[in-house]
Amino acid sequence: MNFDFSEDQKLLRDQARKFLVEKCTTRTVRKVYEAGGGFDRTLWKAIADMGWMGTVIPENYGGLGLGYLELCVVAEELGRALAPVPFSSTVYLFAELLMAAGSEEQKKKYLPAIANGGLTATFARAEAAGAVTPKSIRVSFKGGKLSGKKIAAADGMDAGVAVVLARASEEPGERGLALAIVDLNGAGVKRRAEDSIDPSRTHAEIVFEGATAEPLGKPGEGWSIAERVLNRAAVLLAFEQVGGADVCLDMAKEYAKSRYAFGRQIGSFQAIKHKLADMYVNNELARSNAYYGAWALSTGAPELPLAAAAARVSATQAFDYAAKENVQTHGGIGFTWEADCHFFYKRSRELGLVLGAQRTWKDKLVTALELSNAA
Repeated sequence: MNFDFSEDQKLLRDQARKFLVEKCTTRTVRKVYEAGGGFDRTLWKAIADMGWMGTVIPENYGGLGLGYLELCVVAEELGRALAPVPFSSTVYLFAELLMAAGSEEQKKKYLPAIANGGLTATFARAEAAGAVTPKSIRVSFKGGKLSGKKIAAADGMDAGVAVVLARASEEPGERGLALAIVDLNGAGVKRRAEDSIDPSRTHAEIVFEGATAEPLGKPGEGWSIAERVLNRAAVLLAFEQVGGADVCLDMAKEYAKSRYAFGRQIGSFQAIKHKLADMYVNNELARSNAYYGAWALSTGAPELPLAAAAARVSATQAFDYAAKENVQTHGGIGFTWEADCHFFYKRSRELGLVLGAQRTWKDKLVTALELSNAA
């Protein structure tokens, strides 16, 4: 079985990397930080002009109609560049939720706007600290109105619309949950910016006070739809994490070759060699799991929950380790604001939590392994 990308997909990767090297350097990220957070609207428009937001959106909805392997390629390059744009919230989550459960009318309304970059969006799930479970959902959706509070909505301050996971009936557990689309600029919606370790990815507390919303999908299927989409998003974010981890390794390696101590390159010292070797091994393990996830995602394989959890766990660990060891390899300068190391460390921490903590995904991995072994 060949898990490698095709020549056309590799060409797309090369073109995406060249584009982002020109349009999105760490100076771009730094400007967003210094402006107080948010996202780079100029870069967002340029990415929209490239058509990336519509990579997997069908052509009849204004997209390119390509496949998930192409989107994985784009995701890895966005991760390498630390692109300060709400791509994952809008494309991996909102657009995927629409394609998974939206009516024809909803798809015609929202997907073209996503494909052309005119709409930014998010998925609001969490309501309190800890894992999101069916029991933790208290926001209500009844009579076309949303009431309650969501927290830590990624890119929530910049999004125009959101899909909200809410309780639509008194039925216990998953059966009482539904999804709803709400205009975040409409009446009955209040937003407050929350502190984020990565200012280029804003997070918001969103309060709904009888806000008008429309149902997405069938009542009682909100949880199952959300879980399927989260598995897809986990694979795509794993590619972003692998991209970021690879850059951390490259940064650490180049610094180790150019920095001298006691008359020698620091890369010649065994301690530094071990750091770099461990980073490489972790990155390659994460890459192999991400490729497995890409295969499952692109083919609709029943192994997707297992592949997604494995990709999520290994990529989170790899990026976290690479980002930390990149700082350590740079020594005292690595901790300074002027160095670029902290951008990657902050993004690694943010991506490690945006779909749920690593413990949650480890539990999913164990469950998926148990089911596969039972079969």
